[in-house]
Formats: sequence, C-alpha cells, structure tokens
Amino acid sequence: MPQDLLVRLYDLPSNIPEEQALRAGGLDVRRALPTDKHIVVPYVRDTFLDPWASECDGAFSRQPPCCFIAVHDKDLVGFACYNATCWGFFGPVGVGEGFRRRGIGTVLLRTCLAAMWNEGYAYAVIGWVADEGVPFYQRAVGATVIADSRPGIYRRMVRR
Repeated sequence: MPQDLLVRLYDLPSNIPEEQALRAGGLDVRRALPTDKHIVVPYVRDTFLDPWASECDGAFSRQPPCCFIAVHDKDLVGFACYNATCWGFFGPVGVGEGFRRRGIGTVLLRTCLAAMWNEGYAYAVIGWVADEGVPFYQRAVGATVIADSRPGIYRRMVRR
C-alpha cells in the first residue's frame, strides 16, 4: 500500500550536472506557463491517470503554476507538480514511456523541490508512493518513509 515520504529541502543535492546533460540532449525542464494548461492536463490524463490530471489542474490554479514540464523538440515528455493536493506536498510526477531512465524524473523532482525551498518550505511530503518507488526517492533526494502514513491524506478521495 502506498505511503508518504519526507524530504529535507535544506539538504537537496545539486541539479546542475543533470540539467546540463538533458539540455545537451535537446531537453528542457521549465516551469509551465498558464497557457500550457490546455496541453499539460490532457497529456497527464491520457498518459497517466485521471486523478493525476486533477492534481495537475489544481497546480495550474496557483500563481505561478506549481507545475514543471519536460519538453523535447517542443513536445511535452514529462511533468511534475507540487502544492497540488495539499500545501507542502510534491507530486504527481510522470515521464513518458519513451523518455524514461534518462534522468528526467530526477530533474523534475529536484526542480520542484528547489522551488518549494525557494518559497520558504523546509520540508516536503511526497505523497502516496508505492513500495517500488521508494528507492528512487531515497536515491534522488534522500527521502525517508513517514511512519504510519498509509494511506495518508489520500484516504479522503472519493470513489465511483
């Protein structure tokens, strides 16, 4: 069952080498603009999950949007959000199947967390992480499991 993780934002690793490598490969990670919403939210719905699209839509309601996107040759290939479901929460994040295992998810994650740090947060919660996803977050940002966080805030979701 998914659980929540905690990240110390004051101990984030640098993103610079990974960002430079992505740029050299023609990929850019940047904050989404409000005008990107009509592309990003349907991409998330079609590529991932309806609830993630709802959270992404919520991230666009913030100013500036709390959504970062990965773009390759003007095509959207990934996204990450924060402050979407709850203040201080990171997620969701997703990278299109053909672009996985290139470091894009790590750069999206660290970019969002750095934005949170710059907005005054000391910690971030990564919500609803499946057991197989925990090692990624531990490696990428030193995340730790929050004890007794199953199912966390997401227990409040309505079901059909």
